[in-house]
Amino acid sequence: MEKSIKNYAVLILLAIIWGSSFILMKRGLEVYSYTQVAALRLFIAFLSLTPFLLRAVKVVQKKHIVPIVVMAFFGNGIPAFLFTKAQTQLDSSLVGILNSLVPLFTLLLGVYFFRTKPTKTNIAGIIIGLCGAVFLIYSTMGSGVEINDYVFLVILATVMYAISINVIRKYLQNLDALSISSLAFLMIGPFSAIYIFNTDFLALSASSEGVKALLYIVLLAVVGTSLAVVIFNQLISRSSAIFASSVTYLIPIVAVFWGIFDGEKVTIIHFLLLVIILIGVYLVNKKSPTN
Repeated sequence: MEKSIKNYAVLILLAIIWGSSFILMKRGLEVYSYTQVAALRLFIAFLSLTPFLLRAVKVVQKKHIVPIVVMAFFGNGIPAFLFTKAQTQLDSSLVGILNSLVPLFTLLLGVYFFRTKPTKTNIAGIIIGLCGAVFLIYSTMGSGVEINDYVFLVILATVMYAISINVIRKYLQNLDALSISSLAFLMIGPFSAIYIFNTDFLALSASSEGVKALLYIVLLAVVGTSLAVVIFNQLISRSSAIFASSVTYLIPIVAVFWGIFDGEKVTIIHFLLLVIILIGVYLVNKKSPTN
């Protein structure tokens, strides 16, 4: 029971961090290009995790290398560019809806490729949570939201997240979260640095607007990326891949509370949908009586 409560607390913390990350990303995109924001995010996250590399190198084994490569590129590297590109052309609300597909893809890939065995209750929780998240975000979307081909970038990113989550759960569970996170960013951080310093990044960062946007990106990288990834990887090892991925259902709730903070109108329908989402998340984590 105590472990379950801790898992829910971690899930809520992650939702707060990642729900706020969309705002930080948008602030960075006001000055820098989407490729610069993504590369800076990965490079700064890599720098923040370098103190843990020495220990990580000592504990990693040959069998862990390929799964860590998959996690590096599918769980962090490629989606970072896909999401920032999508954010330049899509409304954040629509991105939030699409991001809620992660648990569904995690379930499907887990069943067909990773031999996971969710219960009917878990499957019901995924459907309920997805419906609640979609309707919650839809109820807050403006009429000017447009759907275009960029939705496929977000969908591709969610599939990659699902692959990474299943790989971490199946092949990296015996490694600590700090080690696998620092090694993953070691594989993508240096390449990001090479790209960044071959762009006009230094010229852009010389202005006051550039410095301000860079600070937002640093916060996005350190808190919203490296810290969040470590916490997320630890949650996967302590619970299940499907439960950890259900954090995407809670992110819309964070968005609603940001809306309240900004003075937006929140109705009773919003709160009913919040309850539906929470019921879905609870069912996703519910164990079978025989387990």
